[in-house]
Amino acid sequence: MVILQKGKVKDIALTMHVNNFTNIYRIAAGWRHTVGLKYKGRVIAMGCDDDGQCDVGSWTDIVQIAAGYYHTVGLKANGIVIAVGWHYANQCDVNNWTDIIQVAAGRQHTIGIKFNNTVVAVGRNSDGQCNVSGWKDIVQIATGRYHTVGLKKNGTVIVTGLNNKGQCNVGNWTDIVQITAGWSHTVGLKKNGTVVAAGNNDWGRCNVSLWRDIIRVTAGSGHTLGLKSNRTVMAVGCNDYNECNVGGWTDIIQVAAGGNHTVGLKKDGTIVTAGFN
Repeated sequence: MVILQKGKVKDIALTMHVNNFTNIYRIAAGWRHTVGLKYKGRVIAMGCDDDGQCDVGSWTDIVQIAAGYYHTVGLKANGIVIAVGWHYANQCDVNNWTDIIQVAAGRQHTIGIKFNNTVVAVGRNSDGQCNVSGWKDIVQIATGRYHTVGLKKNGTVIVTGLNNKGQCNVGNWTDIVQITAGWSHTVGLKKNGTVVAAGNNDWGRCNVSLWRDIIRVTAGSGHTLGLKSNRTVMAVGCNDYNECNVGGWTDIIQVAAGGNHTVGLKKDGTIVTAGFN
């Protein structure tokens, strides 16, 4: 649960203990790295660090994190944003952002929601994935490989960017309370706990129509996860690296999906993982 206030973001406190991951209350998963946000605003990361995407040890006063393809983004309590990692398309040029309440990271672009519910973007815009300057009344954002998704206050969804697989075909969605975006698919959680999806359905990553009692969704490169109200996890899609082997997970309070890996935070503060390591 995220409570948005001017200039800062507060979260319900969660804890996880895995190796040196301690006192963490939020997790994020990138292409091949995993990021954890600590209680006192410090950040920790593990995994691929080829472009410095895990160089977050000096970050302080962070209230939200996002993990992209090879870059990591942090939102500070004062509403400014910092980023490290792959900078090929200027996706880390966020130093002049202010009054931000939420961030998201795609393959080569970074998105932020401002306190007035407008949206800013930097990075690669070859497919229009950064064409968000006219968006208003946005309460949540999600980023795929080359597309960006926005959830509006009225429960409808807006999308911009590459639509080669139909991942932007969400114009008829209503009563949406949460969104997520994978490599080339988009997923929405409805108010009644059911799930809708659009886009590439290779490996069945969009086969979510029968899901019920879902309270959170997250999408990886080729797989989709749903956290149920009983704290178990559903998964569909690519399982080449066992990233969908979550059937035995219980007491989960948060899930994150990366490129080919899945991370779950349990109620007792422990971590479960599946997929490519």
